[in-house]
Amino acid sequence: MSTKDLSLASPDARPANGLVVAGGILALAVAMGIGRFAFTPLLPLMLRDNALDAAAGAEWAAANYAGYLVGALTAAWFSGDPGRGLRLSLAGVALTTVAMAGAGSPSPTLIGALLRAAAGVFSAWALVCASGWCLAELARRQAPRLGAWIYTGVGLGIALAGLLTWLGGRQPAARLWLELGAVATLGALVVGFLSYGQGARPPVSAERDAAAAARGAGQGALILCYGTFGFGYIVPATFLPAMARELTPDPLVFGLAWPLFGLAALLSVAVAARHLAGVPRRRLWAMAQAVMAFGTVLPLAIHALWAVAASALLVGGTFMIATMAGLQLAREARPDAPTPLLARMTAAFAAGQILGPLMVRTLGPDHRAGFDAIDLTGALATLLLVVTALWLWRADRAPT
Repeated sequence: MSTKDLSLASPDARPANGLVVAGGILALAVAMGIGRFAFTPLLPLMLRDNALDAAAGAEWAAANYAGYLVGALTAAWFSGDPGRGLRLSLAGVALTTVAMAGAGSPSPTLIGALLRAAAGVFSAWALVCASGWCLAELARRQAPRLGAWIYTGVGLGIALAGLLTWLGGRQPAARLWLELGAVATLGALVVGFLSYGQGARPPVSAERDAAAAARGAGQGALILCYGTFGFGYIVPATFLPAMARELTPDPLVFGLAWPLFGLAALLSVAVAARHLAGVPRRRLWAMAQAVMAFGTVLPLAIHALWAVAASALLVGGTFMIATMAGLQLAREARPDAPTPLLARMTAAFAAGQILGPLMVRTLGPDHRAGFDAIDLTGALATLLLVVTALWLWRADRAPT
């Protein structure tokens, strides 16, 4: 975070603002990097340890997607006190992460599916509540631009969880789950301390409420664009490893892929927060979605390892910028009570990311006009990403 960013607030408020931002970063690192995404680098290790088979792994991943959707649909419960929802959800992430050490063989595979579903619920709650609490608190402190920095937490959490599993890959997967659970517990305690007693909502004037309603006229389109983003992002995020396995047998490539994905997300958000704070949020989102579209089509057009790696960087480097810009727009549209809109947008995203793998499975192994299911789904994702990027760019001409 730069001196220029901190100068947006009064001198007396700067240390407190920094604590709010730090709490948001840590919350998203725990909720998303561990609760949401740690299963991705740990799955190969659990397969190695015979803790589960590939079919069970797919079911557990699907359960997490479903749980994330349920969490997004119910996150509005915490609209009155997002800080309380954040503390509850992070505690849930820590507990389910520790409990994953006992999931898999010889315990019933249903236990793992239930734990991954619960982790998805808690992760969605945490994303919505962290956004609602931090963005509102920073706006109340007259430092709204600092809110962009909290989304570096997702990339940070992904990178750290991936690095831990890569460096500790010789350990049993169950032990790694315990280590990640300890990190999540510590993070939840720190965020609980930072967020407790904060988040008082300022009174909303009639003029401000009317302005919020005017800005909210395009909420349906924002929700649709955010859902499309979820569909487009999940196709490469789910199937790029499968494409890479067809091109190289080296397991170190897969081990490093996830921390590099997280590092790309971390650096891209940091650059956007530092250098692109003045860019309108719709235009920033449109640019990120256009780059992501290029990332989805690249491995479909060029079947080479470098294309897969470039796709991972392009998608990993833009998905959190789109997340940041989209959720900031929700905060701008409803400054009086952003949590319900944040929840609806997150639910649309969750539905989109469920639809991607479901479409691949529905199309099956057959080829159509020389293209397989992943190619066809990726092509549709690219088209939808381009269309919504164009809409976001054009919509920026109208006042938000």
